[in-house]
Amino acid sequence: MHADRPAGTPSVPREGSPDVVDQVLSKVPHVTIGFWIIKILATTLGETGGDALSMTLHLGYGLSTLVFVAFFALVVTMQVAAKRYHPAIYWAVVVATTTVGTTTSDYLDRTLGLGYVKSSIFLLCGVIAVLALWRVVTGAIQFQHIASPGDEVFYWLTILVSNTLGTALGDFVASDTGLGFGKGAVIFAGLLALVAAAHFFTRLPDAILFWAAYVLTRPLGATLGDTVTKAPAEGGLGLGRIMSSLAIAVVMVIGIVLTSRSGGSAGPPGRPHPSAV
Repeated sequence: MHADRPAGTPSVPREGSPDVVDQVLSKVPHVTIGFWIIKILATTLGETGGDALSMTLHLGYGLSTLVFVAFFALVVTMQVAAKRYHPAIYWAVVVATTTVGTTTSDYLDRTLGLGYVKSSIFLLCGVIAVLALWRVVTGAIQFQHIASPGDEVFYWLTILVSNTLGTALGDFVASDTGLGFGKGAVIFAGLLALVAAAHFFTRLPDAILFWAAYVLTRPLGATLGDTVTKAPAEGGLGLGRIMSSLAIAVVMVIGIVLTSRSGGSAGPPGRPHPSAV
């Protein structure tokens, strides 16, 4: 979904204007159809990559989580240190959050024995708590204009928790309900369609709709990843996790190259972006 829904024809900001300056300062990409396609690929890669490390390479959920946390710490440090939007760094952080989310969710569900329902409720409360704290601390929940250190910390924390929640939700729908991975993917795709419809036909805040969609793309990617890699007896295609991860990564890189653009959004510096809530 796109962030802005102007009543009339939008004006094109001139070079040197506050809008153009703010586009350079923002460290996240424009939210377009291309953004959501790459996001779904990233979440699918997180599922297959996380499973490849923990299951195929037999590192286990605990050690795999530590490996992915280290990777996340590295790339998020690079992202925070950057002065502007860098596509490669940004999407590396997104992939890192999905891999951390996959192994962390599996650790909560299986190793700690919480199960998918309790884990999902716990993580949903976590997402709501982070968003509420973000609103209290900074005065607005952002998604399209991320320039200040405070917004960036909350942005990535929300993504990390929401991707972990999405993994638990995907496993719950696919496993506990007995629907399987394919039907689970259809359900989450349908829910995403409802969020998109709400964007176009209601006055619900775009920031809330964005984060709702962000959560839902994770279980969609998780169920798609499981559909590709799980054994046919479990409802999957039985393709290898490592080769599937590499193939998804290649497609994702091509998508980033094709859709890459600098800046994130327009809006005078120092004010919440119109899409914030």
